[in-house]
Amino acid sequence: MTTQTTARPANLKLLRASVALQTAAVFLQSVTSGLMMTLPYGHVLHSAGSYTLWVVTVVHVVAAVLAWRPGGGSPQSIWFAAGFLALITAQVYSGLFHLTALHVPLAAALLVASVVYLFKIRR
Repeated sequence: MTTQTTARPANLKLLRASVALQTAAVFLQSVTSGLMMTLPYGHVLHSAGSYTLWVVTVVHVVAAVLAWRPGGGSPQSIWFAAGFLALITAQVYSGLFHLTALHVPLAAALLVASVVYLFKIRR
């Protein structure tokens, strides 16, 4: 029982850090989307950021599982992380196939969802 209580704060810190990193990456993607329209190499930055964001979201899923199972936290974090991963994957594909009508609104929704969840999880 002592390992579970000592592991819980560390796992929760990892979850909070991964959500904060994910939120920052989503925000940076909105910056690089603007750069993509103004700079000749902006698309390279936006593309690299999208794959980075996907990896950060996978880390968020792992952190959510660790905060739930060994940490004794709520499984609700896993559902949010898995849903966010599915939406980020759809976002990457909509960008690859130039589906701007889906890509831009989904990006805005992902930014809002990530910020709201960051504030929720920090409480």
